[in-house]
Amino acid sequence: MRDLGKHIVVLGLARQGIALSRFLIEQGAHVTVSDVKTADQLAEAIRSLEGLAINYVLGGHPLELLDGCDLLCLSGGVPANLPVVVEAQRRGIALANDAQIFVERCPAPVVGITGSAGKTTTTTLVGEMLKAAGFTTWVGGNIGNPLIADLANIAPGDKVVMELSSFQLEQMTASPHIAAVLNITPNHLDRHPTMEAYVAAKKRILDLQSLEDIAVLGYDDVNARNLAGDARGYVRFFSQYVQVGRGAFVREGNIVLKQDVEQAVCAVRDLRLRGPHNVWNVLAACVLAGAAGADIEAMRQVAISFTGVAHRLQLVRELRGVRYYDDSIATAPERLIAALRSFEEPIVLLCGGRDKHLPWEEAAQLIVGRVSHLVLFGEMTGLVKSQIPDIKSQSKCQVHEAGTLENAVEVASQVARPGGVVLLSPGGTSFDAFKDFAERGDRFAEYVNQLE
Repeated sequence: MRDLGKHIVVLGLARQGIALSRFLIEQGAHVTVSDVKTADQLAEAIRSLEGLAINYVLGGHPLELLDGCDLLCLSGGVPANLPVVVEAQRRGIALANDAQIFVERCPAPVVGITGSAGKTTTTTLVGEMLKAAGFTTWVGGNIGNPLIADLANIAPGDKVVMELSSFQLEQMTASPHIAAVLNITPNHLDRHPTMEAYVAAKKRILDLQSLEDIAVLGYDDVNARNLAGDARGYVRFFSQYVQVGRGAFVREGNIVLKQDVEQAVCAVRDLRLRGPHNVWNVLAACVLAGAAGADIEAMRQVAISFTGVAHRLQLVRELRGVRYYDDSIATAPERLIAALRSFEEPIVLLCGGRDKHLPWEEAAQLIVGRVSHLVLFGEMTGLVKSQIPDIKSQSKCQVHEAGTLENAVEVASQVARPGGVVLLSPGGTSFDAFKDFAERGDRFAEYVNQLE
C-alpha cells in the first residue's frame, strides 16, 4: 500500500470527489479540489464539506494545481486526457481515484465487478445474496455509493461488493480478491481512443490478482472469455449455452452452480427479471456469491424474488392496457438490443440522447424488426434515423421525431395500443438534456405518471 502523500489534488466535486476529499482530510492530507463548475454551481457540494480545510480552485483546471502536488485523484466523470492530467503524468505525479485507494486499504475481501453491461444488476444481486447468507455486506463503487466513505466501519469479516468502471480501473494499483469481467463490447469509445484500449482498461481488474484469487468471466462473450489466458488466479466461467467445468450454467431450464459439487439454484422460468441478459446477470451473481461464501439457499431466495434495479427495465405504470418501462440505463446500442429482446409484445421505443461513437447497425436492424413505433428525441435523432435501413418501406415500424423526452412520452401514449409496451431505452447518454441517466429515468416516470 503506497503512501498517499501530503499534498493531494482532487479533480471533480461530485459524489466521489466529496467522499474522497473528506477521507483524505481525515488522513491528514492537504487537499485542493478543482472543478470546471463555478462556486455557485457547486454550492450544495461545498456546503457538504463545510468546516474542512479544503482549498478550492473552481471554473477550470489550471496547470498550477500541480505545483507541489504529490497525488492527483480523478473523479469518475473526469477524462484522463485533460491537459492537467497529461501534464501530471509528464511530471511523474501519480494518479489515483477513490476506488483504487479503497481497494488498497480495505480490510475485508472485495468482490469487484466490471463489464460493458450488467454491472449494476449483478453487483446488486451479489450484495443481496451475501446479505441473505448472513454476512455484513457493503455494496458500492460506481453503482453510486463511494465505498471510501465507509472504509472506517468495515471489519475484516465483512463482505464488500464493488462495481468498477473502465475509468476507475485505469488507475488501479490493486485487484479485488474476486474479480469479474462480465462482457466487453463496444462502449465509451468517446473516452477510450480504441477498442483495444477499452479492453485493456477492463482487463486491469485481473492484472494485479494473486495466484490465490478468483477471476470470473463471461464465457459467452469472446472478449471476456479470452482474458482467461492472462488470469493469474483461479478462473470460473458463467454461460447460458455451455456447461462450463467450474462456474454456473443453464441445463434443462435450470440455473446450475458447479463448485466442488453441482447444485441447482432455481429454474430460469422462476426469475422475475426479464430478458436473456438478466439470466447472464443471475448466473454471474451465483458464481461470485458462491466464491465469496454464500450458500445455495441464499442465492435461490434472491434469484427468484429480485425484481431489478431502478432504471433497468423498471415497470413504471400500466395505463389503458399499455405497460411503460424505464430502461434509461441503456446508454449504448448494445443495451438497447438487450432491452428489445426482453419483450414479445408490440413495442413503442423511445430512443435518443447523446451519441458515444458506437456502432448502430445491429440495433437499427432489430428496431426495424421488433418496433412498431420509433419515437426519437435529443441530439441523436438524425443519427439514429440515418441508421434505419429503408425506413419508409418498412410498414412495421413508423418513425416520429419528438424533440424532447416529454414530447416523446406524449407521442408514445397516442400511438401505443392495449397489450403493448412503451419502452424508454435510449441507446445514448443523457448529457444532452439531463445530468445523468437516473435523472432522465426519473423525468420519464414523472411524465408517464402525468398521463391521463
